[in-house]
Amino acid sequence: MRSYQLTTVAVTLILLLVGGGCNESPTQSPLRPTPKPTTIHTEADYQDLSIPDSVLYDKVLGSLVGSAIGDAMGAPTEMWNQWAISEEYGHVKDLDVVLREPSPEGPWDFNLPPGAGTDDTRWKALTTEFLIQEHLLRGSKPLDLKADRFATFVNQAYERSVNELRETKGLEPEPLEDGMRRVTWLQEWAKVSRAYVSGDIDAYRNATTKFYGGEMACAGMLYAPTIGAAFPGRPEAAYRAAYDLGIFDLGYARDITGLTAALTAAAFSDGLSLDTVRNVARDVDPEGFFRSRLLGRVSYQQYRSARGIVRQASRITREEAAAMKMTFPDDYPYDSLTYARTLKAYELLRQASQDAPFHAGEIHLINLTALLISDLDFSKAMEFVTNYGRDNDTVAAVTGAILGALHGYNALPPEQRERVVKINRDVLDIDLETLAWEMTQAIISRRPEVFK
Repeated sequence: MRSYQLTTVAVTLILLLVGGGCNESPTQSPLRPTPKPTTIHTEADYQDLSIPDSVLYDKVLGSLVGSAIGDAMGAPTEMWNQWAISEEYGHVKDLDVVLREPSPEGPWDFNLPPGAGTDDTRWKALTTEFLIQEHLLRGSKPLDLKADRFATFVNQAYERSVNELRETKGLEPEPLEDGMRRVTWLQEWAKVSRAYVSGDIDAYRNATTKFYGGEMACAGMLYAPTIGAAFPGRPEAAYRAAYDLGIFDLGYARDITGLTAALTAAAFSDGLSLDTVRNVARDVDPEGFFRSRLLGRVSYQQYRSARGIVRQASRITREEAAAMKMTFPDDYPYDSLTYARTLKAYELLRQASQDAPFHAGEIHLINLTALLISDLDFSKAMEFVTNYGRDNDTVAAVTGAILGALHGYNALPPEQRERVVKINRDVLDIDLETLAWEMTQAIISRRPEVFK
């Protein structure tokens, strides 16, 4: 049997070599993958960058602030389940005090005021700084993000936090604990980025394999929406950039990182709809994930699952809802039919949950479900995600970034947007308005003259 298999393989290889000889150039073997051609950037690549400057700024700021609102809404109950959230907070529809012990990935202080968030907002701020730097380095040339420069940038941020810890004076525990949280936040990331920059393939392989215990974490999704904002209206370009910078991702999580950026980029175009969400999930596939054997494109299967969840939930009738025994959470603002359909969606999402709540596939599924069930309504989507629980601050940050880009800052809930901007600036030292302004100016400065 074994000799037969070897013979079959040998014959197949010979046929491939002989059959392809007439059509291949002498230097190109049919058994080797064809290198992807270098991307040629033309003015057509910038067709959607001709939106008015004020609208562009409103959308860039909307994406950053929308994400920060989602992060802040989920921060008090991150990793809780739906029942625990309902018991403690009733129906969450606004911002609240973050009554949590500080942690590297969570809040960095005790009892932070409403509007404060976690590493989700920190990552988007850090990535925006990287993108602004890249815009300045490229000058008038098309934006061409490189993974080695991104890895170097992360290394530098980690090094700064280490140096700040070293410079901490005295033996008082609080300043040292604060410094340690800042170092530990980037510790796992630095292991990967340092190995990547070194060019040591084995070191990089080992670092990614052990990244957060080897879980397929939603690493790239933390910063992918910001990359999408750097390519407004160009979902495929955003996908390629985010995919290339997804050096912390394992498996199809990298595809999800690219799609998250693509959805954000698409939200900058006029007329984003649920059909657009489907089209991005289906059609933006520059890396050919649909060609994957056995499983195909897992991320698109998750889109179909999200669509199925929403369809099943929407089939519940008003009569069926009235007959159901439901205990409404305090301050629930909608009718029994809406609550019955929400509970059904939650039930189906729980059936699809992963072992770790921060699994990229789970985050992607909940995000898509929220977009579909809310019909792209910002507040409804934020409430759906936050009250479901699990890694709700990260999901809400992703969903909020996409819908914030769609609707723009001025269409976000006034109290929430203003509080988030103020708390991030005054308490967390993150100036979302300045970051959005500098990002917008960087995008505008690199437009072809025809669009200026």
